[in-house]
Amino acid sequence: MLRSRSFAAWLFAAAFTITVSSCTKKDTSGVPGDDPPSTVEPTIKTETLITGYEIIWGMDFLPDGDLLFTEKKGKLHRYHTGAVIEITGLPAVNTNGQGGLLDIKVHPDYAANGWVYCTYSGFDANKNGVLTLVRFRINGTAIANLETLLVASTPNTWGGHYGSRIAFDNAGFLYVSVGEGGPGTQGGANSLNKNAQNVKAEWGKVHRMTPDGKAPADNPILPGNTVPSTVFTYGHRNPQGLALNPFTNEIWEDEHGPKGGDEINIIRKGNNYGWPFYSYGVNYDGSMISANPEAAGITNPIHTWTPSIAPCGMAFITSNKYGPWKGNVLVGSLAFTHLTRLQVGNNTITKETKMLEGVGRVRNVKQGPDGLIYVSVEGPGRIIRLMPQ
Repeated sequence: MLRSRSFAAWLFAAAFTITVSSCTKKDTSGVPGDDPPSTVEPTIKTETLITGYEIIWGMDFLPDGDLLFTEKKGKLHRYHTGAVIEITGLPAVNTNGQGGLLDIKVHPDYAANGWVYCTYSGFDANKNGVLTLVRFRINGTAIANLETLLVASTPNTWGGHYGSRIAFDNAGFLYVSVGEGGPGTQGGANSLNKNAQNVKAEWGKVHRMTPDGKAPADNPILPGNTVPSTVFTYGHRNPQGLALNPFTNEIWEDEHGPKGGDEINIIRKGNNYGWPFYSYGVNYDGSMISANPEAAGITNPIHTWTPSIAPCGMAFITSNKYGPWKGNVLVGSLAFTHLTRLQVGNNTITKETKMLEGVGRVRNVKQGPDGLIYVSVEGPGRIIRLMPQ
């Protein structure tokens, strides 16, 4: 771990309320201070900011450039000019299976309201995992004003497929992806886990809500419901990437398929994405999920991977610093230990390029306020910065 000579002074200052300059809406023409975009393909040099951690699941930037990041084992940290400090006070986290402290997202208007959002697996009365969404403020080196916004009403008894990621759209609505949870994962008509198709269950969904966790009035009224809920889309298996496409103002999502059939989806109001009845993959035992992956009423992914890459994290490049890569989308691969760069045209993926091959399991990717790309990698948990040359 890197340490700054000014760490003690910064830590003292952090004990007081931090005043930051107003954050600005993302500008798809580039990042303030960018040079005009080049047409030359950049070469990439990597710089390691921090290393020696467990799985770094979530990360996001404060308006002043500080980086918040989560460790799956239940710790929240803040990185500032080479120094890392733990932020204490989070609730107890259930780290069984794929559970733990998951994603983190800073409110777009953090400068005015100070809210930070976080997902984690908590405990039910029987110590099973329940996906939980909270928000809080940071007061020095501890969290304050903790509010619980969403708790799964049924347990995840097998400990897998929590999702989850957090995003905001340009209207200020909050999106949270949640995996299928439940008793296990098996596709097909006889699946024992139909959470993703149960519109009254929190699991297997992308939720859309107001910043304080309420259902917006214009959310869909799904089949079997009489009023809108926070459920915006359903039929998702294990969505571990979620991002606003700033060029179209739509929410994009990536999710793990079973054996094959990993997906990228565009999240649209009220749509059903098929799991566990439809998939471009097959079950782990090789059995078929559906004779045809497409069906009436099922929204098709815009891109699939077979074999599965286990996609994790998602970020659009809006910075001019990477020249012709502006407008591309980045997705991490857990299975094949690389970062993939996808060129986009008319809401389709036109070309895929592997980057950082063999770097380790890529858990997350973000573009920072400086216009540079930051990548969370496992083994050990570390955050690297991609410097275009």
